[in-house]
Amino acid sequence: MISRIEGTLERVGEDRALIAVGATAYEVSIPAADVQRLQERIGEMVVLHTLHYLESQGQGSSFWPRLIGFQSEADRAFFELITSVKGIGVRRALRALTIPFPRVAEAIVRKDLGTLVALPEIGRKTAETMVLELRDKVERHAMRSGATADMPTAAPRARASGGKGARSTGTTAAPPPAPSTSANAPSLGTSALLDAVQVLVQLGENRLDARSLIDQALEREPDIASANALIAAALALKGVAR
Repeated sequence: MISRIEGTLERVGEDRALIAVGATAYEVSIPAADVQRLQERIGEMVVLHTLHYLESQGQGSSFWPRLIGFQSEADRAFFELITSVKGIGVRRALRALTIPFPRVAEAIVRKDLGTLVALPEIGRKTAETMVLELRDKVERHAMRSGATADMPTAAPRARASGGKGARSTGTTAAPPPAPSTSANAPSLGTSALLDAVQVLVQLGENRLDARSLIDQALEREPDIASANALIAAALALKGVAR
């Protein structure tokens, strides 16, 4: 199975890219959110982390191997979670993910149905199912929001290209702003942020309120550099002595 491709980006269309690796050129499907950024890198060397799946043709009478390319392993893992939701196949997910993946994860964690329903092909019922099935699984992806701040908030929607995909590995609403955690505190790694949230949960906060306290603490003290200091600052907001 091909899990990574490194080569020269020769062309980017509405839903796929062509990458030259030596004398071989690979056609790779890409999420709608990545189209604009990749178009700006045509002619450069790129690395895409890939997912190999089989796309049915002729109502399932035959299958063709396809590759999907992601800009990070974390994006690939998040995509696999999204496509585990009933009714969201590979092609539908590629068209629906028009904003950076961490922002979708943040919407799921915060139960922000408005943002989810604003995604192409995601109705309210599907959005509710995403929250129900994925809320406890995508928090680490939501924490990555600051890492993709330079990505476009939206990209051209890809046109549907018939055929259902089955992986071999298995009202308009404005998108929410990226959470302040990773953007305001670049010195704090994902692990420290998650540890701080977990401690607050163990102290009795629900996960969403814990995240909110962390965000508020970082807004007040953006130079916090450790999980312990972050926890103390968050508790101080509730009137608990540091």
